[in-house]
Amino acid sequence: MTEYHVPTTAIIVVAAGSGTRLGAGAPKALVDLDGRTVLRHALDGVFAAAPMQVIVVAPAGHEQTVADELTEANRDRGWRSAVVTGGETRQQSVAAGLEALGEGIETVLVHDAARALTPATQIDAVAAAVTPDAGAIPALAVVDTLKRVDGDAVVEAVDRAVLAAAQTPQGFPRAVLEAAYARATAAGEEHTDDAALFAAAGGFVRRIPGSERAFKITTPADLERARMLLHPPTARMPRIGVGTDVHAFGGEGSLWLAGLEWPGEQPLSGHSDGDAVAHAIVDALLGAAGLGDIGQHFGTAHPEYAGAHADVFLARTARMLTDAGFAIGNVSVQFQGNRPRFSARRAEAEAVLSAALGGASVSVSATTTDGLGFPGRGEGIAVTAVALVIPRR
Repeated sequence: MTEYHVPTTAIIVVAAGSGTRLGAGAPKALVDLDGRTVLRHALDGVFAAAPMQVIVVAPAGHEQTVADELTEANRDRGWRSAVVTGGETRQQSVAAGLEALGEGIETVLVHDAARALTPATQIDAVAAAVTPDAGAIPALAVVDTLKRVDGDAVVEAVDRAVLAAAQTPQGFPRAVLEAAYARATAAGEEHTDDAALFAAAGGFVRRIPGSERAFKITTPADLERARMLLHPPTARMPRIGVGTDVHAFGGEGSLWLAGLEWPGEQPLSGHSDGDAVAHAIVDALLGAAGLGDIGQHFGTAHPEYAGAHADVFLARTARMLTDAGFAIGNVSVQFQGNRPRFSARRAEAEAVLSAALGGASVSVSATTTDGLGFPGRGEGIAVTAVALVIPRR
């Protein structure tokens, strides 16, 4: 049986906005940021804060999707949580959230899911600043020079020293906030945020420092800013890996090299088919993605790969990279050996290897060593591969 916390604070996460200005074709809270939605990032910040009841206000028709996101974010925590359907306005959506508050809740935080990167420390700070007779909001100082305008005409400067940019969550004593909402509903008033509604009912609101990360995702530029903060350009730069492999001649059956069977050629020895070209490619790809090496994933501890050919190794490696968030850019590989004569089948080999990697560009070349070393003596084949992979998030 799940053990639930019994908090005295609740947070209403407003996620019912349509996101028209974002132009993403989906409710704003459900737009993808980096494989996870705006809402999921907002909930991750909430669940990193002190335990509280969590109520998410969902866009009509998307309640199940929101409930799934909430369940996943709440996994292994056991916090009281609920999903309610939003109204036509933000104020109506918050009112719906207030109706879902549990018993014993004394402090209510109202948070915009669109402020997806809000730090948990800001959520905790707002909750701590609320008193029985006063609310609290986080806000940033205004740094731009502000002007009062009339159409295209600039009328006068506005003193920014007396202005602040409000953020969320905004926190209030429950009883006073509920009374303020009842008053606004009865009077037919609409306010731009909860602090304004609270103040209109005579409540006092204090300001605490906000965070630059708590900006509101409203436009495509905001969405890109959030993605850049989550994954800076340096984290998304292409990555290069190098793989080498060596196999001696002397195996059983046919020679398999570069994904092709070579009838009449001496086979290579190895745990699988001895395809040193494919094995070097695997090591280069795994190394570029930081996923270990071929021995870790396909070595003798994995008997299922005994005798497997290049397509098995490469397709499995490509899936591993995809799951880890990488796309394969290209692979360049060269083998050293006197045989087989490779040039006539180069295009065929590149096509087979590329297909196994899901269409990634693969180039293969061969060279001799002028009789030097074990490749020159015809004892085996040495291969070097270089791979470029690109983080997708």
